[in-house]
Amino acid sequence: MKVGIIGIGNMGTILSEALLTGKAISPSNLMIINRTKAKAESLRDKYKGITIANSPKELIETSDLIFLCMKPKDFYDFLHQNRQYFRKEQCLVSITSPIQTAWLEKVVSSSCARAIPSITNRALSGITLFTFGEQCTDKWKNELLETFSMISTPLIISEEITRVSSDIVSCGPAFFSYMTRRFIEAAVTETKIDEKTAEKLFEHMLIGLGDLLKKGYYSLSELEEKVCVKGGITGEGIRVLENELEDTFEKVFQATHKKYAQEVQELKKDFVD
Repeated sequence: MKVGIIGIGNMGTILSEALLTGKAISPSNLMIINRTKAKAESLRDKYKGITIANSPKELIETSDLIFLCMKPKDFYDFLHQNRQYFRKEQCLVSITSPIQTAWLEKVVSSSCARAIPSITNRALSGITLFTFGEQCTDKWKNELLETFSMISTPLIISEEITRVSSDIVSCGPAFFSYMTRRFIEAAVTETKIDEKTAEKLFEHMLIGLGDLLKKGYYSLSELEEKVCVKGGITGEGIRVLENELEDTFEKVFQATHKKYAQEVQELKKDFVD
């Protein structure tokens, strides 16, 4: 299977590296293209055998499976400029949440899907979210699920939970990295620990927490109960978090959903209206 990736930005690079590291595809079967050619060349230098396309036309006509890893606002113009090169037997996959599969099906004849990856896929872990278009064939559904099972746990979701699922799976690592970084900064500010030591302690704590959950020793609520002894030190920390966080996480979801709705409405003007 020949795979084409259009756009080698952050997520395009992460997707490429995950698929190659997980041996879901081989470098010789991967063709890439990017507006800034240096980024594509950097990836090719790292994984010998990758081909850099000279044009979108070359990549589309050469590939069986095509990933669009560009900004949502660039989708419509790109697809309309290159729609004549897509074929029915191909599969076109968007990796951005605001782009709906039904919109892609209005423009190209190929099977269409949306795959929302996570940076955790780079470690061959985490979840990849999938939504399939109505015209997506069973062949391509199975092919995509099998391919991504080599780098993640594929999960099919409905349109109505796309944003919240993406908040957790795709945005979540950034949210929790931010909170961890703030936790480290507070530890350094309020105590005598140095930043390097604090970082090491937090890294190993997070890895250990992940292992506990992965191996099924405890659920989240059970884990909290086991550590948080009544009247103990952990309980005092939890009390502060309960009082200070209040509706912080609710506001996070409100903000992401508001931004998502704005993007969908703007994009809809091109694809639907």
